[in-house]
Amino acid sequence: MNAEISTATDELTQRLSATPRGARLARRLTATQLTVWGHPHDSEANDTAQHLVAELAANAVTHGRVPGRDFELRLLRLPGSTLRIEVSDPRGDRRLRFVTGEPDGEHGRGLILVTLLADTWGVTERDVGKTVWAEIGLGGR
Repeated sequence: MNAEISTATDELTQRLSATPRGARLARRLTATQLTVWGHPHDSEANDTAQHLVAELAANAVTHGRVPGRDFELRLLRLPGSTLRIEVSDPRGDRRLRFVTGEPDGEHGRGLILVTLLADTWGVTERDVGKTVWAEIGLGGR
């Protein structure tokens, strides 16, 4: 992994293995980058960003995985104190399902959580695959 945690730029982009370990690393990178950008681990913005990345990365690893292909995490600080989270995977299927699963189950609520946590979110097609993105307000610094 060659992630460059940066204070000088408003962007972090990292390719990660499409494995549970890669999804965990995406969350950790998010926590670290948000801290560098002035939103400590215990802040609401950092916590929300970590939860969104965890859900989007888990979906990329579970449903968007193509053997031998990575997924990509991109964090962007946009004007107006907005964070844009993008998770791209190589599977082009844009049909995202809201599966509620079992009431006490561990799976099936990812996109419902994304809907609740994000200010806005969506899916964008790529030449290969798709990007699922979400935006949240970071609040004042």
